[in-house]
Amino acid sequence: MRIKRMLSAVAGTLAIAMFTAGCGVTSSTGSTASSTTSDSSASGTVTVFISGDTNVQDLWDKGIIPAFNKKYPKITVKTQIDLHGEHDQQTVAKLATSTKSGDDPGYQLVDAGWVTGQAAQANLLTKVSSSNISNLADVPSATVKAGLGVGVPYRASSVLLAYDSTKVSKPPKTLKALLKWIVKNPGQFAYNSPASGGSGGAFVSTVLDSYLTTKQQKVLRLEKNAAAEAAWKKGFAKLASLNPYVYQKGVYPNGNTQVLTLLGQGSIEMAPVWSDQFITAQKSGTIPSTVKYTQISDPSFTGSASYLGVPKTASNKKLVYKLLNFVLSAAGQKVVASEVSGYPVISLDKMDKSVAAEFKDANISSLRAGYYSEVASDMNDQWDQLVPGQQ
Repeated sequence: MRIKRMLSAVAGTLAIAMFTAGCGVTSSTGSTASSTTSDSSASGTVTVFISGDTNVQDLWDKGIIPAFNKKYPKITVKTQIDLHGEHDQQTVAKLATSTKSGDDPGYQLVDAGWVTGQAAQANLLTKVSSSNISNLADVPSATVKAGLGVGVPYRASSVLLAYDSTKVSKPPKTLKALLKWIVKNPGQFAYNSPASGGSGGAFVSTVLDSYLTTKQQKVLRLEKNAAAEAAWKKGFAKLASLNPYVYQKGVYPNGNTQVLTLLGQGSIEMAPVWSDQFITAQKSGTIPSTVKYTQISDPSFTGSASYLGVPKTASNKKLVYKLLNFVLSAAGQKVVASEVSGYPVISLDKMDKSVAAEFKDANISSLRAGYYSEVASDMNDQWDQLVPGQQ
Protein backbone atom coordinates (compact mmCIF):
# COMPACT_ATOMS: atom_id res chain seq x y z
CA MET A 1 0.00 0.00 0.00
CA ARG A 2 0.37 2.26 0.33
CA ILE A 3 2.86 3.85 1.93
CA LYS A 4 1.07 4.12 -1.54
CA ARG A 5 0.47 3.64 -2.67
CA MET A 6 3.94 5.33 -3.62
CA LEU A 7 2.51 6.00 -4.01
CA SER A 8 -0.61 5.70 -6.31
CA ALA A 9 0.09 5.49 -7.31
CA VAL A 10 0.64 8.27 -7.32
CA ALA A 11 0.84 6.49 -6.60
CA GLY A 12 -0.77 6.26 -6.48
CA THR A 13 -2.32 8.86 -6.79
CA LEU A 14 -2.01 7.95 -3.57
CA ALA A 15 -7.06 10.38 -0.37
CA ILE A 16 -12.15 13.88 7.04
CA ALA A 17 -14.82 12.83 9.24
CA MET A 18 -18.39 13.29 8.17
CA PHE A 19 -20.96 15.27 10.07
CA THR A 20 -23.07 12.17 10.46
CA ALA A 21 -22.41 8.45 10.47
CA GLY A 22 -24.37 8.13 7.25
CA CYS A 23 -21.67 10.07 5.41
CA GLY A 24 -19.32 7.11 5.36
CA VAL A 25 -17.28 6.93 8.56
CA THR A 26 -17.00 3.24 9.25
CA SER A 27 -15.26 3.21 12.62
CA SER A 28 -14.07 5.44 15.43
CA THR A 29 -11.54 4.75 18.16
CA GLY A 30 -9.66 6.70 20.79
CA SER A 31 -6.46 6.23 22.76
CA THR A 32 -4.82 7.76 25.79
CA ALA A 33 -1.72 6.56 27.57
CA SER A 34 -1.33 5.47 31.17
CA SER A 35 2.09 7.10 31.42
CA THR A 36 2.35 9.71 34.13
CA THR A 37 5.46 11.38 32.69
CA SER A 38 5.17 14.22 30.21
CA ASP A 39 7.05 17.25 28.96
CA SER A 40 3.79 19.14 28.49
CA SER A 41 0.66 19.97 30.43
CA ALA A 42 -1.30 20.51 27.21
CA SER A 43 -4.71 18.88 27.22
CA GLY A 44 -7.63 18.47 24.88
CA THR A 45 -8.83 16.26 22.04
CA VAL A 46 -7.70 15.86 18.45
CA THR A 47 -9.57 13.73 15.94
CA VAL A 48 -7.73 12.38 12.91
CA PHE A 49 -9.83 11.58 9.86
CA ILE A 50 -8.47 8.84 7.60
CA SER A 51 -9.47 8.12 4.04
CA GLY A 52 -7.80 4.81 3.31
CA ASP A 53 -7.26 1.25 4.46
CA THR A 54 -7.30 -0.26 7.94
CA ASN A 55 -3.52 -0.52 7.98
CA VAL A 56 -3.35 3.29 8.08
CA GLN A 57 -5.81 3.39 10.98
CA ASP A 58 -3.71 0.75 12.75
CA LEU A 59 -0.65 2.93 12.22
CA TRP A 60 -2.38 5.68 14.17
CA ASP A 61 -4.26 3.62 16.77
CA LYS A 62 -1.52 1.10 17.54
CA GLY A 63 1.58 3.09 16.73
CA ILE A 64 1.56 6.87 16.56
CA ILE A 65 -1.10 7.64 19.19
CA PRO A 66 0.31 5.44 22.00
CA ALA A 67 3.82 6.80 21.34
CA PHE A 68 2.53 10.39 21.29
CA ASN A 69 0.60 9.89 24.53
CA LYS A 70 3.77 8.86 26.34
CA LYS A 71 4.88 12.44 25.85
CA TYR A 72 1.46 14.12 25.97
CA PRO A 73 -0.76 11.97 28.20
CA LYS A 74 -3.40 14.68 28.61
CA ILE A 75 -4.09 14.98 24.88
CA THR A 76 -6.68 12.49 23.66
CA VAL A 77 -6.28 11.51 20.02
CA LYS A 78 -9.09 9.70 18.20
CA THR A 79 -9.41 8.34 14.68
CA GLN A 80 -12.29 8.11 12.24
CA ILE A 81 -12.05 6.28 8.94
CA ASP A 82 -13.80 6.28 5.60
CA LEU A 83 -12.65 2.84 4.49
CA HIS A 84 -10.97 2.90 1.06
CA GLY A 85 -12.08 6.52 0.67
CA GLU A 86 -15.46 5.41 -0.66
CA HIS A 87 -17.09 8.74 0.22
CA ASP A 88 -14.30 11.16 -0.69
CA GLN A 89 -16.47 13.40 -2.85
CA GLN A 90 -19.08 13.81 -0.13
CA THR A 91 -16.37 14.38 2.46
CA VAL A 92 -14.72 17.19 0.53
CA ALA A 93 -18.12 18.78 -0.17
CA LYS A 94 -18.99 18.77 3.54
CA LEU A 95 -15.55 20.15 4.41
CA ALA A 96 -16.17 22.98 1.96
CA THR A 97 -19.51 23.69 3.64
CA SER A 98 -18.01 23.80 7.14
CA THR A 99 -15.17 26.02 5.91
CA LYS A 100 -17.60 28.48 4.35
CA SER A 101 -19.68 28.64 7.54
CA GLY A 102 -16.60 28.88 9.77
CA ASP A 103 -17.43 25.70 11.70
CA ASP A 104 -15.08 22.99 12.94
CA PRO A 105 -15.73 20.05 10.59
CA GLY A 106 -15.66 17.48 13.40
CA TYR A 107 -12.01 16.53 13.01
CA GLN A 108 -8.78 18.48 13.28
CA LEU A 109 -6.34 16.50 11.12
CA VAL A 110 -6.76 14.72 7.79
CA ASP A 111 -4.83 11.72 6.46
CA ALA A 112 -6.05 11.42 2.88
CA GLY A 113 -4.76 11.41 -0.66
CA TRP A 114 -6.90 14.42 -1.55
CA VAL A 115 -5.15 16.68 0.97
CA THR A 116 -2.86 17.90 -1.82
CA GLY A 117 -5.60 17.52 -4.42
CA GLN A 118 -9.15 18.81 -4.11
CA ALA A 119 -8.76 20.21 -0.58
CA ALA A 120 -5.64 22.18 -1.45
CA GLN A 121 -7.12 23.52 -4.67
CA ALA A 122 -10.33 24.58 -2.94
CA ASN A 123 -8.38 26.42 -0.20
CA LEU A 124 -9.89 24.32 2.59
CA LEU A 125 -6.72 23.72 4.60
CA THR A 126 -4.44 25.71 6.91
CA LYS A 127 -1.10 26.95 5.61
CA VAL A 128 1.79 25.16 7.34
CA SER A 129 5.50 25.84 7.66
CA SER A 130 8.40 25.28 10.02
CA SER A 131 7.22 28.32 11.97
CA ASN A 132 4.27 26.35 13.38
CA ILE A 133 5.69 22.83 12.87
CA SER A 134 9.40 23.15 13.59
CA ASN A 135 10.37 19.61 12.53
CA LEU A 136 9.13 20.37 9.03
CA ALA A 137 12.55 21.95 8.56
CA ASP A 138 14.07 18.44 8.61
CA VAL A 139 12.08 17.34 5.54
CA PRO A 140 13.63 17.80 2.06
CA SER A 141 12.43 21.08 0.54
CA ALA A 142 11.17 19.39 -2.64
CA THR A 143 8.94 17.08 -0.58
CA VAL A 144 7.60 20.00 1.45
CA LYS A 145 6.96 22.01 -1.71
CA ALA A 146 4.92 19.14 -3.15
CA GLY A 147 2.54 19.66 -0.22
CA LEU A 148 1.45 22.93 -1.86
CA GLY A 149 1.85 24.86 1.39
CA VAL A 150 -0.89 22.92 3.21
CA GLY A 151 0.24 19.29 3.21
CA VAL A 152 2.57 17.91 5.87
CA PRO A 153 4.50 14.88 4.51
CA TYR A 154 4.81 12.12 7.09
CA ARG A 155 5.67 8.91 5.24
CA ALA A 156 6.61 7.90 1.74
CA SER A 157 6.66 4.86 -0.49
CA SER A 158 7.51 3.95 -4.05
CA VAL A 159 6.83 1.16 -6.49
CA LEU A 160 9.72 -1.26 -6.88
CA LEU A 161 10.48 -4.21 -9.14
CA ALA A 162 10.41 -7.38 -7.05
CA TYR A 163 11.96 -10.60 -8.37
CA ASP A 164 12.68 -14.16 -7.31
CA SER A 165 16.46 -14.21 -6.93
CA THR A 166 16.56 -18.02 -7.11
CA LYS A 167 15.38 -17.78 -10.73
CA VAL A 168 16.45 -14.29 -11.80
CA SER A 169 20.15 -13.57 -11.30
CA LYS A 170 20.27 -10.27 -13.18
CA PRO A 171 17.03 -8.29 -12.95
CA PRO A 172 16.27 -5.59 -15.52
CA LYS A 173 17.52 -2.13 -14.65
CA THR A 174 15.60 -0.10 -17.22
CA LEU A 175 12.04 -0.13 -18.54
CA LYS A 176 13.26 -1.21 -21.96
CA ALA A 177 15.10 -4.16 -20.44
CA LEU A 178 12.06 -5.08 -18.34
CA LEU A 179 9.77 -5.17 -21.37
CA LYS A 180 12.24 -7.43 -23.17
CA TRP A 181 12.43 -9.71 -20.11
CA ILE A 182 8.64 -10.07 -20.02
CA VAL A 183 8.56 -11.28 -23.63
CA LYS A 184 11.48 -13.67 -23.12
CA ASN A 185 9.92 -15.15 -19.95
CA PRO A 186 6.23 -15.64 -20.78
CA GLY A 187 3.87 -16.07 -17.85
CA GLN A 188 6.43 -15.02 -15.25
CA PHE A 189 5.43 -11.35 -14.89
CA ALA A 190 2.22 -9.94 -13.43
CA TYR A 191 0.76 -6.55 -12.61
CA ASN A 192 -2.65 -5.76 -11.20
CA SER A 193 -5.23 -3.77 -13.12
CA PRO A 194 -4.40 -0.09 -12.52
CA ALA A 195 -7.83 0.77 -11.09
CA SER A 196 -7.35 -1.90 -8.40
CA GLY A 197 -4.01 -0.74 -7.04
CA GLY A 198 -1.13 1.68 -7.39
CA SER A 199 1.59 -0.84 -8.17
CA GLY A 200 -0.14 -1.86 -11.39
CA GLY A 201 -0.98 1.76 -12.07
CA ALA A 202 2.71 2.64 -11.73
CA PHE A 203 3.68 0.04 -14.32
CA VAL A 204 1.03 1.28 -16.74
CA SER A 205 1.88 4.98 -16.32
CA THR A 206 5.59 4.24 -16.68
CA VAL A 207 5.03 2.51 -20.01
CA LEU A 208 2.78 5.34 -21.17
CA ASP A 209 5.30 7.98 -20.10
CA SER A 210 8.02 6.29 -22.13
CA TYR A 211 6.15 7.43 -25.26
CA LEU A 212 5.52 11.01 -24.06
CA THR A 213 7.64 14.14 -24.19
CA THR A 214 8.90 15.64 -20.93
CA LYS A 215 6.39 18.48 -21.39
CA GLN A 216 3.48 16.04 -21.84
CA GLN A 217 4.52 14.08 -18.75
CA LYS A 218 4.70 17.25 -16.67
CA VAL A 219 1.31 18.59 -17.71
CA LEU A 220 -0.43 15.29 -16.91
CA ARG A 221 0.84 15.57 -13.35
CA LEU A 222 -0.72 19.00 -12.97
CA GLU A 223 -4.00 18.89 -14.87
CA LYS A 224 -6.29 17.05 -17.22
CA ASN A 225 -5.12 17.62 -20.79
CA ALA A 226 -6.80 15.92 -23.75
CA ALA A 227 -3.94 16.50 -26.18
CA ALA A 228 -1.35 14.95 -23.85
CA GLU A 229 -3.64 12.01 -23.06
CA ALA A 230 -4.05 11.40 -26.79
CA ALA A 231 -0.33 10.67 -26.91
CA TRP A 232 -0.96 7.55 -24.79
CA LYS A 233 -2.01 5.63 -27.92
CA LYS A 234 1.37 3.99 -28.57
CA GLY A 235 1.81 3.15 -24.90
CA PHE A 236 -1.53 1.37 -24.67
CA ALA A 237 -0.71 -0.52 -27.86
CA LYS A 238 2.52 -1.69 -26.23
CA LEU A 239 0.69 -2.81 -23.11
CA ALA A 240 -1.87 -4.71 -25.20
CA SER A 241 0.97 -6.46 -27.05
CA LEU A 242 2.18 -7.88 -23.72
CA ASN A 243 -1.04 -9.86 -23.13
CA PRO A 244 0.39 -13.19 -24.42
CA TYR A 245 3.44 -12.82 -22.19
CA VAL A 246 2.08 -11.72 -18.81
CA TYR A 247 0.65 -14.06 -16.15
CA GLN A 248 -1.62 -16.73 -17.66
CA LYS A 249 -1.61 -14.97 -21.05
CA GLY A 250 -3.46 -11.88 -19.94
CA VAL A 251 -4.77 -12.41 -16.42
CA TYR A 252 -4.48 -9.28 -14.31
CA PRO A 253 -4.75 -9.71 -10.52
CA ASN A 254 -7.25 -7.59 -8.61
CA GLY A 255 -5.16 -5.41 -6.32
CA ASN A 256 -1.64 -5.06 -4.98
CA THR A 257 -2.09 -7.86 -2.44
CA GLN A 258 -2.92 -10.50 -5.05
CA VAL A 259 0.32 -9.71 -6.86
CA LEU A 260 2.26 -10.16 -3.62
CA THR A 261 0.49 -13.48 -3.07
CA LEU A 262 1.58 -14.73 -6.50
CA LEU A 263 5.17 -13.75 -5.71
CA GLY A 264 5.05 -15.39 -2.32
CA GLN A 265 3.67 -18.62 -3.78
CA GLY A 266 6.29 -18.72 -6.51
CA SER A 267 3.64 -18.49 -9.23
CA ILE A 268 5.54 -15.67 -10.93
CA GLU A 269 9.14 -14.49 -10.95
CA MET A 270 8.72 -10.72 -11.20
CA ALA A 271 6.22 -7.92 -10.52
CA PRO A 272 5.93 -4.24 -9.59
CA VAL A 273 5.14 -3.86 -5.86
CA TRP A 274 4.67 -1.07 -3.33
CA SER A 275 7.77 -0.73 -1.16
CA ASP A 276 5.87 -0.54 2.14
CA GLN A 277 3.65 -3.55 1.38
CA PHE A 278 6.61 -5.60 0.16
CA ILE A 279 8.79 -4.88 3.20
CA THR A 280 5.89 -5.60 5.56
CA ALA A 281 5.16 -8.89 3.75
CA GLN A 282 8.78 -9.97 4.12
CA LYS A 283 8.76 -9.10 7.82
CA SER A 284 5.62 -11.20 8.29
CA GLY A 285 7.06 -14.10 6.29
CA THR A 286 4.47 -14.12 3.50
CA ILE A 287 7.20 -13.15 1.03
CA PRO A 288 10.39 -15.24 1.32
CA SER A 289 13.75 -13.53 1.78
CA THR A 290 14.84 -14.91 -1.59
CA VAL A 291 12.52 -12.40 -3.26
CA LYS A 292 14.56 -9.24 -3.73
CA TYR A 293 13.79 -5.85 -5.19
CA THR A 294 15.36 -3.19 -7.36
CA GLN A 295 14.35 0.02 -9.09
CA ILE A 296 14.28 0.55 -12.84
CA SER A 297 15.14 3.73 -14.71
CA ASP A 298 14.39 5.50 -18.00
CA PRO A 299 11.80 6.10 -16.56
CA SER A 300 11.59 4.81 -13.01
CA PHE A 301 8.40 3.62 -11.36
CA THR A 302 6.41 6.19 -9.42
CA GLY A 303 6.40 7.02 -5.74
CA SER A 304 5.17 9.73 -3.43
CA ALA A 305 4.86 11.03 0.08
CA SER A 306 1.59 10.81 2.01
CA TYR A 307 0.39 14.14 3.37
CA LEU A 308 -1.57 15.29 6.41
CA GLY A 309 -3.73 18.41 6.37
CA VAL A 310 -5.27 20.69 8.98
CA PRO A 311 -8.77 21.97 8.08
CA LYS A 312 -8.84 25.76 7.92
CA THR A 313 -11.64 25.96 10.52
CA ALA A 314 -10.31 23.19 12.78
CA SER A 315 -10.30 23.76 16.54
CA ASN A 316 -7.36 23.01 18.86
CA LYS A 317 -4.76 23.82 16.23
CA LYS A 318 -2.00 24.21 18.83
CA LEU A 319 -2.58 20.59 19.88
CA VAL A 320 -2.63 19.50 16.25
CA TYR A 321 0.74 21.14 15.68
CA LYS A 322 2.16 19.26 18.68
CA LEU A 323 0.92 16.01 17.14
CA LEU A 324 2.37 16.88 13.73
CA ASN A 325 5.69 17.88 15.26
CA PHE A 326 5.83 14.54 17.04
CA VAL A 327 5.05 12.63 13.85
CA LEU A 328 8.01 14.38 12.20
CA SER A 329 10.35 13.64 15.11
CA ALA A 330 12.82 10.75 15.07
CA ALA A 331 10.55 8.86 17.48
CA GLY A 332 7.47 9.41 15.33
CA GLN A 333 9.22 8.47 12.11
CA LYS A 334 10.54 5.31 13.74
CA VAL A 335 6.94 4.31 14.49
CA VAL A 336 6.00 4.89 10.83
CA ALA A 337 8.92 2.78 9.63
CA SER A 338 8.12 0.00 12.10
CA GLU A 339 4.34 -0.13 11.67
CA VAL A 340 3.89 0.26 7.91
CA SER A 341 7.46 0.15 6.54
CA GLY A 342 7.03 3.71 5.31
CA TYR A 343 10.09 5.64 4.17
CA PRO A 344 11.04 8.25 6.79
CA VAL A 345 10.59 11.76 5.43
CA ILE A 346 13.13 13.43 7.70
CA SER A 347 16.88 13.21 7.27
CA LEU A 348 18.17 9.70 7.98
CA ASP A 349 20.98 11.31 9.97
CA LYS A 350 18.38 11.99 12.66
CA MET A 351 17.07 8.40 12.71
CA ASP A 352 18.26 5.34 14.63
CA LYS A 353 21.07 3.55 12.84
CA SER A 354 18.93 0.46 12.25
CA VAL A 355 16.19 2.51 10.54
CA ALA A 356 18.72 4.54 8.58
CA ALA A 357 20.33 1.33 7.30
CA GLU A 358 17.00 -0.18 6.24
CA PHE A 359 16.06 2.86 4.16
CA LYS A 360 19.50 4.02 3.01
CA ASP A 361 18.54 3.65 -0.66
CA ALA A 362 15.27 5.56 -0.33
CA ASN A 363 15.67 9.05 -1.75
CA ILE A 364 12.30 10.68 -1.16
CA SER A 365 13.39 14.00 -2.64
CA SER A 366 13.51 12.46 -6.12
CA LEU A 367 10.36 10.32 -6.15
CA ARG A 368 8.68 10.34 -9.57
CA ALA A 369 5.12 11.56 -9.09
CA GLY A 370 2.02 9.87 -10.43
CA TYR A 371 -0.62 11.46 -12.62
CA TYR A 372 -3.13 14.10 -11.54
CA SER A 373 -6.18 12.34 -10.05
CA GLU A 374 -8.54 12.96 -12.99
CA VAL A 375 -5.81 11.92 -15.42
CA ALA A 376 -5.22 8.71 -13.47
CA SER A 377 -8.94 7.97 -13.68
CA ASP A 378 -8.84 8.45 -17.45
CA MET A 379 -5.82 6.15 -17.65
CA ASN A 380 -7.63 3.43 -15.72
CA ASP A 381 -10.70 3.67 -17.94
CA GLN A 382 -8.69 3.55 -21.14
CA TRP A 383 -6.64 0.61 -19.91
CA ASP A 384 -9.86 -1.31 -19.22
CA GLN A 385 -10.97 -0.66 -22.80
CA LEU A 386 -7.70 -1.02 -24.70
CA VAL A 387 -5.57 -3.64 -22.96
CA PRO A 388 -7.24 -6.78 -21.52
CA GLY A 389 -8.18 -9.26 -24.23
CA GLN A 390 -6.44 -7.29 -26.99
CA GLN A 391 -3.53 -8.50 -29.08
